[in-house]
Amino acid sequence: MRYLDPKNDLTFKKVFGEHPHLLKSFLNAVMPLEEGKKIVSLEYLTAELVPEIPMFANSIVDVRCIDEKGQQFIVEMQMLWTDSFKSRVLFNASKAYIKQVGRGFQYKGLQPVYSLNIINENFDDNPDRYLHYYQIIHTMDSEKVMEGLEFVFIELPKFKAKKFTDKKLQVLWLRFLSEINDLQEGISPDFLDVPEIKEATDLILESGLTKGELETYDRYWDIISTEKTFLIDAFDKGIEQGIEQGIWKGIEQEKKESDKKIKAEKLGIASTLKRIGILNSDISVATGLSEHEIERL
Repeated sequence: MRYLDPKNDLTFKKVFGEHPHLLKSFLNAVMPLEEGKKIVSLEYLTAELVPEIPMFANSIVDVRCIDEKGQQFIVEMQMLWTDSFKSRVLFNASKAYIKQVGRGFQYKGLQPVYSLNIINENFDDNPDRYLHYYQIIHTMDSEKVMEGLEFVFIELPKFKAKKFTDKKLQVLWLRFLSEINDLQEGISPDFLDVPEIKEATDLILESGLTKGELETYDRYWDIISTEKTFLIDAFDKGIEQGIEQGIWKGIEQEKKESDKKIKAEKLGIASTLKRIGILNSDISVATGLSEHEIERL
């Protein structure tokens, strides 16, 4: 049996965008939800249109849902990463929070919005921390939290590098996302011990997809490859421009310093010639300085 990568747009949505019980299991396992905020049931919401980052419109896969308490969850699988994504994530969650307000709505009825971002690249310098949890907290008392928006970022490459061996549901779900690659034959038997994850692995079997779905699956990887090339080219171009600008800046600075040094030497020669009685006009011809400059010596 061959398995497909669950991070692909098609397979990610097939697992988490079509089976709410699997998404519920995943969110309860991965999100830092307190016991009273655990999800009992959920339903899907229509994906909203948010401003796309130029050239990277297809590298983000998102699934949205709301639970029985009215809490909203935005789950994004981001195959590429730029710093612009942070602003997009904040905008996306804030927009979902604000849209709860209708005519005559009381602000106290607003429910939290949780943004879960699974990143297939590293973006934080800390090599040991793969999970990043953000809340709105008091700067002098971190125990005081303003509820409303919460953000979780998970760096899959760092998680995979840790090679977890325990079988907690959180670990197994993240292993499911990070360990299974395109057209992989065979999977860890650990995945088969948990009904939800076994079901998820069955959904990403190559044999279970139609010819049209497999074409869509392959086309997505082509798109990601193209967008990654754009990103690398833009980065390389930025470096080249920076180097070029740096070289010209260095040349200009060196020229300024050289001109300054030559001017000082000319003024020194002119001053000596003036002391021995040479005419200013003759000194000007000899040094290239103006007679006005020589008169001021």
